[in-house]
Amino acid sequence: MSEPARAEQPRARVEVRVGSATNALQPIPGAARSLAAGVAQWLGLVLVAAAAAGADQLTKALVTGKLELGDAVDVAGPFTIHHVRNTGIAFGLFADSTSVVIGLTAGAIGALVVFFARSGRRHPLLPVAVGLVLGGSVSNLVDRLRLGYVTDFLDLDYWPAFNLADTFIVVGVGLLFLSFVAADRSSAAVGTSPLSRS
Repeated sequence: MSEPARAEQPRARVEVRVGSATNALQPIPGAARSLAAGVAQWLGLVLVAAAAAGADQLTKALVTGKLELGDAVDVAGPFTIHHVRNTGIAFGLFADSTSVVIGLTAGAIGALVVFFARSGRRHPLLPVAVGLVLGGSVSNLVDRLRLGYVTDFLDLDYWPAFNLADTFIVVGVGLLFLSFVAADRSSAAVGTSPLSRS
């Protein structure tokens, strides 16, 4: 005599935790899509970086061609175009230590490229943010390798002189921070939505 058929037990749903979710305890059903940079992200990065480096090199060439070293032109209020040279990094750190600055810059550029390769799709701002940082960093690095210094010319009197590459780097870092915050908020919103629990 055969036994009555047993009710088939439902299979447990496998929960996979992937990536850098803000809440490590929040399970993510199924496999999450890859955050690695694709062709569109790399293209955006290259275009932004090339435009930033080109603009920086153009403005430096104009300053060095029009102003002697040390000369300044008043623009508005405390803002002047002042032709100076910087052998260090921001605020004169590591002045006259070009090899140290080159090593630090090259290491930072390499780390940024690796980060972008792994996380380029995390937020639409990332190609622009990383492109600005890379373009500015590469432009200054080329000057240090070629000349042993960078040309600074944007002078606010109460602030150390800087150049367009430095501006791009600061803006890019700010956009990076905003993209991280926005991506984390989006992840948190998805993780707590009713649809994510169904």
